[in-house]
Amino acid sequence: MAAAEVQPDRTAECRYSGTAELLGIPLGASGVNTVSTQVRLFQGIQGSRMDVEWIPAGVYVVDRLTRTRYGAKVDLLGREEAVRAAKLPVPRTVGPDAAGPLAETLLAEALPGVPVAWLDGADPGTPVPAYVVEEDRWAALSGGTDTTGVGTGIAAALGAELYADAAGIMTVAPVPTLDDPVVWRIPYGLALVQPAEQESAEGLVNLWAISGDGGDGSASVGPVYIWDDDPASITYAGPDPVADPLAPQREGLTGVRIRAERYASGLITTIGQAYDVGRARLADSLGIQASLSITSVCNPALEPGDVVEVEVRPGEWQRHLIDSCPYSLGSATQSCTTRTTTRRVT
Repeated sequence: MAAAEVQPDRTAECRYSGTAELLGIPLGASGVNTVSTQVRLFQGIQGSRMDVEWIPAGVYVVDRLTRTRYGAKVDLLGREEAVRAAKLPVPRTVGPDAAGPLAETLLAEALPGVPVAWLDGADPGTPVPAYVVEEDRWAALSGGTDTTGVGTGIAAALGAELYADAAGIMTVAPVPTLDDPVVWRIPYGLALVQPAEQESAEGLVNLWAISGDGGDGSASVGPVYIWDDDPASITYAGPDPVADPLAPQREGLTGVRIRAERYASGLITTIGQAYDVGRARLADSLGIQASLSITSVCNPALEPGDVVEVEVRPGEWQRHLIDSCPYSLGSATQSCTTRTTTRRVT
């Protein structure tokens, strides 16, 4: 291999994507092709007086192949692409059953032999009622909406997300939050370029209404309401924006603004499950407005969703969640885009 670029990105449907230049390899049915080939990448790290440690950098299907004089250049997409492409030939009723067996069966049909990992906080034993999958296997597994606007997806109904990790394992994990353990600290001097801070209200939601409603007239769950109840947060929604929306005005909190969204899914069957989904969606929608772009020493062990602490100015540390962390194999540097929540100045 001559060169490769890896682009881990939590906001993309394929968490890992990239490109690679392959030298001296066979092409076609018996070699590299866009139908059956899978490519596994690693980044090697070696310090003085130590063996090379190989860090997984994704397992990919070949999305596009361009022949070159010495081999081929390939565009790579993570294993999610194989699931997305494996649409159901006919509509199918799925369930009732536990989330684990249902998801693992749908994944095994598209990715035979690929393991599925359930991380703590994503319960594979959660009951899932019977529902009809028209054709979109990925939407049935991960999340989306049907023609009526009702949410779909086993992972989404658990307050979780589905992705292929750096080792190519299909993983169901809870939505990461800034309360997760810090995996790396980036001192001010380790950043090779001054961190660039940005703020945006795009995608910001500080109040979610969650219900278990299949849209077919059957009994529904909820709605339950989850909001930002931290008075120190700049996205504070008030003490009770549902039952007492005028409370912030009485308390002189003129800066409080409500940005509400609804989410309904026929796969949400209990109040507790609805609260789990609401907390996950709130955690994902509050940290969008403050982001950081930083170029630092390359750490290929970082993955999207990891929490890092960054010294943005001497003595000022901020906790951030990584959205994307692309790098070139063999490079000494890495650019990361992160998100965090903004707290009021007191």
